[in-house]
Amino acid sequence: MDATGGTAGGGAPAGRTGEPGAERHWWAGHEGDLPGGRDWLSSREAARLDSLRFTKRRTEYLLRRWVGKRAVAARAGLAADPGSLARIELLNRMTGAPYVALEGKEAPWEVSLSDRAGCAVAVVGVLGPGGAGTLGIDLEVVEPRSEGFVSDFLTAAEQAWVRGPASSDPFLGRDAAANLVWSAKEAALKVLHLGLRADTRWVEVAVRSDARDDGWARFAATWRGGQVLPGWWRREGDFLLTVAARRDLEPPAVLPGAVDMASATPVHSWVAAPVVSPGE
Repeated sequence: MDATGGTAGGGAPAGRTGEPGAERHWWAGHEGDLPGGRDWLSSREAARLDSLRFTKRRTEYLLRRWVGKRAVAARAGLAADPGSLARIELLNRMTGAPYVALEGKEAPWEVSLSDRAGCAVAVVGVLGPGGAGTLGIDLEVVEPRSEGFVSDFLTAAEQAWVRGPASSDPFLGRDAAANLVWSAKEAALKVLHLGLRADTRWVEVAVRSDARDDGWARFAATWRGGQVLPGWWRREGDFLLTVAARRDLEPPAVLPGAVDMASATPVHSWVAAPVVSPGE
């Protein structure tokens, strides 16, 4: 890949405009803005929170729920006060994939969630015919990745790109490229409802670096059976954001009130107190 729009992996993503009609929206939040108290959680969510004793898992659970609820509320035209957010539940299916319930009943919205280093993102779309199709979102930090990581988790074509053209690409560089390919894989595996239970080398990612004026650039993830999942990516400061779907769609529009991730600082606050104190 080069800054003029070359690609990694086994071929270039499609260059046509994404299919119109189905809408996706995204929202982002930082753990420093998490609301206090529990009145914005449902009783089931609060019970799940009580079962988490490690600070990292607890903070990530709260952050994903809050960001997901805010995204659904904004997309559905609901208020963002604690009482309204408590009506929205972010639950998980047996596969681990999240789904939305409103006042105890499954709602006609699909959602995908991701968090990394104190930030979380959610993408939301409409379920059913004419909807966006299954969605996947992932968030990563631009950080060093070892040669072992590149060898173990990327395909041969992806490795060649990360070690070669991407390393000299001023738009990315080696570490950003390795994290971007990994993030795109995670987003695609969420679309397939597999997550990291699948071998990440079963998905091969082709990335373009010729971003549009709005900051989004394309990627395509090809599953080992030949299915191609179109996606978009963008860099937000120290973070990389990827979204994928089963259909070729326009990139998601950001919802009002989202944190400016371009200026957000990655944090690892749980390190100071790894285990939750009794009574918290």
